[in-house]
Amino acid sequence: MDKLKIVPYKATYKSEFEVLNRLWIEKYFVMEDEDLNTLQNPESYVIDKGGEIFFAILEENVVGTAAMIPSGKGIFELAKMSVRPEYQRKGIAKELLRRCISFSKERGAKEIFLITNDSLKPALNLYLSNGFVLNELNDDERYDRGNTKMNLILGEE
Repeated sequence: MDKLKIVPYKATYKSEFEVLNRLWIEKYFVMEDEDLNTLQNPESYVIDKGGEIFFAILEENVVGTAAMIPSGKGIFELAKMSVRPEYQRKGIAKELLRRCISFSKERGAKEIFLITNDSLKPALNLYLSNGFVLNELNDDERYDRGNTKMNLILGEE
């Protein structure tokens, strides 16, 4: 993966953001209103709020994506992380996650949280191996599938 680049959002990648996330959401779950709002309006839901959407580029192809969405003072939500199935298990998600964590630190964030589903074992393992911990108080009800909340407290690594 020496040629892998992690780059910030460009309007030319907008459709890839939706396509990549539809791949996993529609495989395991169903698209929900919150998904559609974010995926079809990335500028207003992420970028304009001071967030960022990163894209993993390999040989000029978008192979992965992840979003960092501001959620209160010093807090970002890691959302909409996806890697094309044929590129999974090659460290791309890990590189996207590292960039998302760096982005949060660069902005002085104290915490990152994410909402996932406990059936997505590879994702859970990735998050746990990078310092996220399970949060028993899942107070986020935006997604029917979101039965697991995880947090990473920054600066305590």
